[in-house]
Amino acid sequence: MEVRLDGRSAIITGSSKGLGLAMAKEFAASGANVAILARSPDGLAEAKAAVEANASGKVATFQCDVSKAEDITKTVAAVIKTFGKVDILINNAGTSRAMPSTEITDEIWQEDLDLKLFAAIRLTRLVWPGMKERKWGRIINVLNLGAKAPRANGAPTAVSRAAGMAFMKVLANEGAPHGILVNGMLVGLIDSEQHRRRHASAGTNAPYEEYAAKLGANVPLGRIGKAEEFAAMACFLCSDLAGFTTGTAINMDGGASPVV
Repeated sequence: MEVRLDGRSAIITGSSKGLGLAMAKEFAASGANVAILARSPDGLAEAKAAVEANASGKVATFQCDVSKAEDITKTVAAVIKTFGKVDILINNAGTSRAMPSTEITDEIWQEDLDLKLFAAIRLTRLVWPGMKERKWGRIINVLNLGAKAPRANGAPTAVSRAAGMAFMKVLANEGAPHGILVNGMLVGLIDSEQHRRRHASAGTNAPYEEYAAKLGANVPLGRIGKAEEFAAMACFLCSDLAGFTTGTAINMDGGASPVV
């Protein structure tokens, strides 16, 4: 079974590195035109080169801070000008901020919601009309396991991600009559820039592979996930092969989540 996205155009936020970059590579290799969005211009050129290496679609980069409404409006217009349309939206930008709830200021709450919830809302509002008109669209909200199973000190991320999951379900019900499928993917322990940064900041002489092995020791599959595995699932969900899958939040966690 070959997953193809030929003729489709995709926006992937936070895609200059990590899971976003892995998805950009997979989508482009499957034939999609891919818009790489990142807040910082650093790394955009390098990301584009990496994605283009095996691409069969067009690749373009856009500096965009999705926590800012004006950046989103400007960037979506530029993507449509470049590719002619947006068929696929991957709301991937975000962080894993977590702290005791009583220590979270209003400013921190607002920053988190702007980046992880309102960015998805604003982006969706701009690409939805075109998807509806063409009777075809795919949206994925990249969330984390805290959306279903929040832990102590898991806010603000768990709260914003849970809201993102609810938004996904609302959109799935609204989009179904128009051929717009909307799903969520919940990130567990998967190899990413975040874990590599944590390993580096720990100041240990142990290689990253040893660090990753310890992280994955309590995962039922016995390891952490690969970014490529996550990207493959995203690509499938955005293809015609997944034409009967919508409104679903999929745990990408090797069986680690306490809830289905």
